[in-house]
Amino acid sequence: MKLQVFIVLLFSISVIFISCRKEETELITAPEDEILTPESSVVLLMQRTASNDGSIDNIIDNANCFDIAFPYTVNVNGQTIAINSDFDYNLVECVFEEEDDDNDTIDLMFPITIILNDYSEVTIDTLTALNTYAANCSGENVTDDDIECLDFQYPIVASLFNSNSELIDIISLTNDNELYLFIENIDANDFITIEFPITTILADNTQIVINNLDELELAIENAIDICDEDDDYDYNDDDCNNCTQAQVETFLTGCSDWMVNRLLRNDTNYDSAYEGYAFNFFEDGTLSVFWNTTTVFGTWTTSGAANNIEILIDIPSLPLCNNNWILYEIKQCSSETEIDLRVGTIDRLKYENNCN
Repeated sequence: MKLQVFIVLLFSISVIFISCRKEETELITAPEDEILTPESSVVLLMQRTASNDGSIDNIIDNANCFDIAFPYTVNVNGQTIAINSDFDYNLVECVFEEEDDDNDTIDLMFPITIILNDYSEVTIDTLTALNTYAANCSGENVTDDDIECLDFQYPIVASLFNSNSELIDIISLTNDNELYLFIENIDANDFITIEFPITTILADNTQIVINNLDELELAIENAIDICDEDDDYDYNDDDCNNCTQAQVETFLTGCSDWMVNRLLRNDTNYDSAYEGYAFNFFEDGTLSVFWNTTTVFGTWTTSGAANNIEILIDIPSLPLCNNNWILYEIKQCSSETEIDLRVGTIDRLKYENNCN
């Protein structure tokens, strides 16, 4: 009986050993253009794509090469705001935009922790120390190493064989941080292959299925300059990247009695021209305006997409409102909703409503 058990065990070990050696051979003999190697162009492009983009919190730190780890607290124009997620940057913007002509200030409550491009963390105790790190970043809209116009869809599965240790590992990478550090730690003795296909996502949400390393390298290279990386310090200046005609139509028709909060024509201020006027937009493309005992009518239409959505307003009795406006922003702060329309830098029409 003991002899039978020993034979079975010996056979099992042999099968496992043969299987492992077979897997090693498969990895070692993989085509050269399917193996990730340190310093190869595709590896460097992958790491640049997976690096930490520090521009998302520029409204707070004015630095593109790091962001501040949650949670932390800021004082904005005298108001204390807890920053616990990306959403809270909108709260800071709302305070900044309460007045158009004031001097906005923001003060950080130290200590804070910053996360660098390589995901390493540094504790910062003073504004001077923070400014020192910020000075090492590229300036506004200056070309930097990180690639923001393409993202990876995770998980990405990698197979690793080390020729020195003869260890085999299958690694599932679930985010940019893990991919960056995985690439950072590739050794010259490592044989690494990626399990294809993988999917990449462009800035406009287009998905590209990638079947090999050559396709991956080409996709990343083609994506480097196809979008605005928003590396300036005007937070979310591309406020309508994800806006749709349906969205703005739902806002305008779903809320009644819009008021004009801001009106500039040819850089001349007409904020009070339509004070007390109630604007109502209807699904059939008509609109009405009521004030005192008077009601007038006009039309409106939408076209385009994202940052190029046009809203044509034609109210014969109210010529200052009439223009082929570009939707600049839909902003919701507290219980207030604003539809900001602009043409260039000298014409602006902002509708405001307490309907949320």
